[in-house]
Amino acid sequence: MNPDSKDFYLTIQQRERASIKVRGSEFIATAIPVSSKEQAHKELETLRSEFWDATHNCFAYRIGKSGLEFRTSDDGEPSGSAGKPILFMLNKYNVSDIVLVVTRYYGGTNLGIGGLARAYSDAAGAVLEMCVNVPVYSSKDIRVMCIYEDVAIIRRIIDSYAINSDSEYRDAVEFIARIPESQCEAFMEEIISATAGRAGAMIIKNEE
Repeated sequence: MNPDSKDFYLTIQQRERASIKVRGSEFIATAIPVSSKEQAHKELETLRSEFWDATHNCFAYRIGKSGLEFRTSDDGEPSGSAGKPILFMLNKYNVSDIVLVVTRYYGGTNLGIGGLARAYSDAAGAVLEMCVNVPVYSSKDIRVMCIYEDVAIIRRIIDSYAINSDSEYRDAVEFIARIPESQCEAFMEEIISATAGRAGAMIIKNEE
């Protein structure tokens, strides 16, 4: 399976945390994979409870394939000095479905807007360097029905297209194959062509 780049985007495999110190202030960056803005806000509230005594809990999140659903917060820092630099790093590392919170414990020295932006950016970069990226696929499930004589042909085609698959053997054989969206039509056409129309393939509609 070799999906086109437009069939997936990247998120992070698991929660990670890193910290840096800048002129006495500590910046603790926590990156968390999330699947919705609601989950992002829930994780944010958990971190605010964990770091209840922090000076600031600044954050950014990106959701979805193009990261078009996003939000930033400076949480009391000068406007544009925290949330936007964190979001910039999410864009730079090209990850989505993620919330990244940078917690600051003030160390007694003012850093200025430029210094703050660098500190928040560096903290975000430190934790993103630790993260393992994993793909989130834009895909559809396709049901394939075939006779036993065509199983080897069908398996070969599925192996060349599918992200994953399952099978069930009864009077006929049923496969459920998860196929990248851009390749669904080609996959179904090849199934029909390779079996001279003996096998059938149809996209499984998700119930609302």
